Amino acid sequence: MEDYNISRGKHFYTIGLSYKKADAEVRGHFSLDEEAKKKLLEQAKNEGIDELLVTSTCNRTEIYGFAQHPFQLIKLLCEHTLGTIEEFEKVAYVYKNKEAISHMFRVGTGLDSQILGDFEIISQLKVAFKQSKKAGVANPFFERLVNAVIQASKRIKNETDISSGATSVSFASVQYILNTYKNPADQNILLFGTGKIGRNTCENLVKHTRNHKITLINRTKDKAEKIAGKFDLTVKDYADLQAEIRQADILIVATGAQNPTITKELIFNKKPLLILDLSIPKNVSEEVQIIPGVSVIHLDHLSQMTDETLERRKASIPAAKVIIEEMEEDFNSWLETRKFAPTIKALKKKLKDMKDAEVDFQRKKISGFNDKQAEILGDRIIQKIMNQFANHLRGDSDNTDESLELIQKVFHLEAPVKK
Repeated sequence: MEDYNISRGKHFYTIGLSYKKADAEVRGHFSLDEEAKKKLLEQAKNEGIDELLVTSTCNRTEIYGFAQHPFQLIKLLCEHTLGTIEEFEKVAYVYKNKEAISHMFRVGTGLDSQILGDFEIISQLKVAFKQSKKAGVANPFFERLVNAVIQASKRIKNETDISSGATSVSFASVQYILNTYKNPADQNILLFGTGKIGRNTCENLVKHTRNHKITLINRTKDKAEKIAGKFDLTVKDYADLQAEIRQADILIVATGAQNPTITKELIFNKKPLLILDLSIPKNVSEEVQIIPGVSVIHLDHLSQMTDETLERRKASIPAAKVIIEEMEEDFNSWLETRKFAPTIKALKKKLKDMKDAEVDFQRKKISGFNDKQAEILGDRIIQKIMNQFANHLRGDSDNTDESLELIQKVFHLEAPVKK
């Protein structure tokens, strides 16, 4: 990868952990909120790691970046989370160069999601790239890669059935309610937290349970009011949380806090209470589970649920993989052209200098010399020569290095500095 002139003396790595080997508690240790992401990117830039992308969701935390060694990225992650290097090594994965590229394609297209076909990650990748760009740690490589993954995601949505129906943690929670309650429309539901997962859960609740006895609470009340207005639901103040829990049959927790927001002291229910915790880290304290009549279900359990819809989606995996292979091949072809781009640029400059010198010589020698026609003719010949060289290099990937060396030797070009 370092031969592609993308980054000086560095490799492209993905380091991270996901639901596959790390449970919710461990994932919580490595969770990054927005402020932590910002600080991580700032520190990376100060340390000379100026090409980085960070994602942290309920299912995974990952850093994509260029480094001399993956430990540089692992160290960054551990310094900005509660996780330790020892804990990371037990559950983590590290991918390098083309394997790291392939991993982003799998993640971004929903094939590596906890619930197959969950495409929420693609919007998170978009946000992550914007954050990196704002922090000054995004390069053309990342922009091209993220756009390629976005296009692959769109094609898979449009050309396969892998996203048929609702496929997300938010829908899984609603499906659990539908399977648990005979009359879900009659249950008093309290939704605490109206971030992205909370909004999606709310929409799925209204759509699939036809229950409008849903109360929303958010620390920032106006955010909850915007969603409530869309579905004609009730909004309560954050100060009313304890009282509203007492009235609820179902409590859905979708906050983004780094510490538990639902503790034993908040619950005094005289009737059964189902709590669905959709947060990473867990936002429902462990001690809540011992309260009589209270059942706590975490998103890890919800994500293990299988149904006929998910089974049908599995049949679309081969078609999705074909699309990913096509898009990944296109990206790698572009990446290969980066290898010879500096030489092509140097050759073009050399030919232009030769043309300019010859035009200047002929101008002095020939009376009535037509500068305009000479410029047009010279530029067209240069472009034709450049196209021939570029096509040769693209079509001879096995001997690209030899071809580049020959071009540099014949035209006395300085070898480009490898990055």
